Amino acid sequence: MTKSRPDAPFSLAADDSFGKSRLRGLRLRLYIIIFESDTPAGKAFDVGVIALILASVAAVMAESVQPINLRYGEQLRAAEWVFTVLFTMEYLLRLYCVGYKMRYALSFFGVVDLLAVLPGYVALLFPGARYLTVVRLLRVLRVFRVLKLAVYMSETTELSRALIASRRKIEVFTVCVLTLVVILGSMMYLIEGEENGFTSIPRSIYWAIVTLTTVGYGDISPRTNLGQFLAAAIMLLGYSILAVPTGIVTAEMSRPHPDKPVPTPAGPPEPPPNYCKHCGGKL
Repeated sequence: MTKSRPDAPFSLAADDSFGKSRLRGLRLRLYIIIFESDTPAGKAFDVGVIALILASVAAVMAESVQPINLRYGEQLRAAEWVFTVLFTMEYLLRLYCVGYKMRYALSFFGVVDLLAVLPGYVALLFPGARYLTVVRLLRVLRVFRVLKLAVYMSETTELSRALIASRRKIEVFTVCVLTLVVILGSMMYLIEGEENGFTSIPRSIYWAIVTLTTVGYGDISPRTNLGQFLAAAIMLLGYSILAVPTGIVTAEMSRPHPDKPVPTPAGPPEPPPNYCKHCGGKL
């Protein structure tokens, strides 16, 4: 019996998505170890990769702490290069043992695996790019299949379906909000002016976005009575606006899916039989 791919919610659904049926010998054995977790070797490989990912992300985060960087910076950068080389070798092995290389390379995890190694080499030209290696954390999503938690992936699929189904409504909502903040920002620029910190319409639009989303950094604030009245109105408006996208997605999630059977309420209980089912005599 063919099992479905554990990475199905993020890539292709069939077990033969990456051309397993075309493989023989060493490539097939490597495929089973690297892409499947039903064997002890496959599970050990996945757990080892996840441990390396967590260690590499921890090293990058530690390097950003100034006292640790001053004391252990060279060791952390050397460790990062070791991680980069190991992940590069793993990525090349994945490409080697699949039958359809482009299909894997363009899948969700294929792109993530590539992004996990690129920042290390980009850092040769732009040193700050090495901090982008935290994208490797996305690879930990494989823990769902390693620990047999694939049942939770159905919840991910349901949420993705609701977001995709409501994307047009969210797009219309986003356009309306952008139009609103442009108008409100321009009004505040006209009311407050440069002397009160609203030095341009774009900066005033930034203030309108911060206020409408109820974030309220406080780096710019209105000083005039009319400006404060408009700010208060925007704050109150923000509470109602923030509820709109939540309601849109919730409505889509509660809507029955066409592929999902809708439970029907049970009918009234059947009356007791009037005749014996064995002899046919009246009871």
